[in-house]
Amino acid sequence: MTTIKKAVFPVAGLGTRFLPATKAVAKEMLAIVDKPLIQYAAEEAEKAGIETLIFVVGRTKNSIIDHFDKAYELENELALRNKNALLKIVKDTVPEGVNCVFIRQSEALGLGHAVLCAEAAVGNEPFAVILPDDLIHNEGDNCMQQMVAVYDKYSASVIGTQTVEMSESDKYGMVAGPKVEDRLAMVDEIIEKPAPAEAPSDQAVVGRYILTPAIFNILKTTERGAGGEIQLTDGIAALRKTEEIYAYSFEGTRYDCGSKIGYLQATVEFALKHEELSDEFGCYLKNLDL
Repeated sequence: MTTIKKAVFPVAGLGTRFLPATKAVAKEMLAIVDKPLIQYAAEEAEKAGIETLIFVVGRTKNSIIDHFDKAYELENELALRNKNALLKIVKDTVPEGVNCVFIRQSEALGLGHAVLCAEAAVGNEPFAVILPDDLIHNEGDNCMQQMVAVYDKYSASVIGTQTVEMSESDKYGMVAGPKVEDRLAMVDEIIEKPAPAEAPSDQAVVGRYILTPAIFNILKTTERGAGGEIQLTDGIAALRKTEEIYAYSFEGTRYDCGSKIGYLQATVEFALKHEELSDEFGCYLKNLDL
């Protein structure tokens, strides 16, 4: 039994890079083939043994709440038409034994503030944080399953990382520290969006975390940092002074679906893996006259 039973999904952002598509629809509801980004993130958590999904939403994110709610009319219509396969897909949006909690982030004060909004729902236990913009695919254990295994071994906070070009360091939180084992290092330093010359290594933080509840008291006193927001990275840097924190370079492919190019890359590659579409779509791509 895993010790990580709750996951926080900070999904209150406006998604301005995808306007006008996100004018009325949450960016996390944009679909990769036939499934919204938020569903991929939820399924990753569920496969890692997480039972409570905590969504920190903004006032324009009702589509996320609706997506994880029961759709009585749709389910009844599918049942009447004997469309049982589709009915199962709809019902499996929230599997049995999984609970959803929705919390309103009244102000857009940054990722650290969004995590802090979930304190009452998380309580005094370790928890995961998953950013749906980062879609991570792996044929074996998914990213959160890998990180939960690290937590279960070391009983300490774990940050998901990947190697990036140093020229891109100003887009990420960057970490550095001594290697503990393959893919795992102790975090000695973590800096939010440093210039390439100031980056401590080429290891960038991506949208996966497992944190101890001590982070909440730290975030309450964390001053606004980059972008005038309460940065989770700054809170983690303060947490490191009192607790061990590990950086785990996960196995898998990450798609930055917060960018248009990353979203398109994920759409094409997931379509090529889709059991219903792969052959036909692959043939279409081969025959494109580019």
